[in-house]
Amino acid sequence: MAGEISMIGSMILALFLAGYLGQQYLPPPKPKVIGLDLGTTFCSVGVFHPGSGVVEVIADEEGRRSIPSAVSFTNTTVLTGHDAVDVADNNPHNTIYDAKRFIGKVFTPHMLEQESSRYPFKVMSNNGRAEFVITTNVTFTVTPEFIGSRLLLKMRKMAERQLGTLVHKAVISVPAEFDERQREYTIKAANLAGLEILRVINEPTAAAMAYGLHKVDVFSVLVVDLGGGTLDVSLLNKQGGMFFTRAMAGNNKLGGQDFSQRLFQYATERVRQEFGVVPTLKEDLHRLRQAVEAAKINLTLQASATIRSPLHLLTRDDSAPERVLFEAAVTRQLFEELNEDLFQKILAPLETVLTEGHLDKDEVDEIVLVGGSTRIPRIRRLIAEFFGKEPNTSVDPDLAVVTGVALQAGIMGGSWPLQVSAIEIPNKHLHKTNFN
Repeated sequence: MAGEISMIGSMILALFLAGYLGQQYLPPPKPKVIGLDLGTTFCSVGVFHPGSGVVEVIADEEGRRSIPSAVSFTNTTVLTGHDAVDVADNNPHNTIYDAKRFIGKVFTPHMLEQESSRYPFKVMSNNGRAEFVITTNVTFTVTPEFIGSRLLLKMRKMAERQLGTLVHKAVISVPAEFDERQREYTIKAANLAGLEILRVINEPTAAAMAYGLHKVDVFSVLVVDLGGGTLDVSLLNKQGGMFFTRAMAGNNKLGGQDFSQRLFQYATERVRQEFGVVPTLKEDLHRLRQAVEAAKINLTLQASATIRSPLHLLTRDDSAPERVLFEAAVTRQLFEELNEDLFQKILAPLETVLTEGHLDKDEVDEIVLVGGSTRIPRIRRLIAEFFGKEPNTSVDPDLAVVTGVALQAGIMGGSWPLQVSAIEIPNKHLHKTNFN
């Protein structure tokens, strides 16, 4: 009997030794499952690498680790991501963006008219479901999930190129307030892209995982997600590795695009003051918007930046456009003054989730930031002043959600080293409070 126990012990030891040596000297297996963040404004894809335990957010051919959530239809092709944005000014009626706002929703005629009024492309109702009207050589309609599928297919191809293997399985994130229908249609978009979805994870939970909060002793986590077009604030409670969404609030018409628009309006007025006219050519407007966006990003890191853009202006009625170089120095202080009323709108959802979650400010254990607009220094100061303590900024806010989703994908793929999974407790009675 003792000999049998000794033999079993030796076999177990040999298996552990073989596993250890395999990890040390054999090439790790390719990731089997990818993590997808299908955002309203930008999308990202990530993988968890077995062996090293590192999450890689996969870049495109130009080294960019996120792609715009835009799809543009031309007479000859369908463009996705950055390529779609590049032609958007010249092809506004056939360039679809913000499709995530429409996916899986059923609209009344009034709701759909109100939601679609801000877009240059045409949206029609098909029994209450939104469809986008495209006119190229022919006129046809596409669904929000088809737009999502083109973005997901692009990210799948990016992952396959980087990993050198075919990818068929994924974990995907959705906003916490998405109902079952919206989740179902998000999965349908992934299926159209040739992907099997193993799990759908809420974006705030994914962000909390990226910050490692599924492995530490915290109870109350507040997630502030401010991206290009929406603000989402979620209050999570965590016990024993399980996350429960306690309260949600936000503003689905507030984000980085609005801050850029204020700076764009300022730049346009400066052009008028200097040259007597405002830019009207589509190419000029596109270049000026790009210069404004670059300046906004620079102001996150620097106290001042320069908006610089060549323009072709119709300064006289009887002549061809005159080529000029527009330059304007802008300071961080000016940018903050232009947007202060918009920044202040962030506070109402913070107060609401605390009230609905029956929690005081000082009872929040961690405040984590998600979305590129949370890089703005004034916004970080505003949040810190509100809570009386600094938010956690240890993770790139642009990539927090995709990092967490990639971790969950690694767990679903059985990757080593093993991670502690975050389990979500559904809260079907929870509704998001929206401020507009």
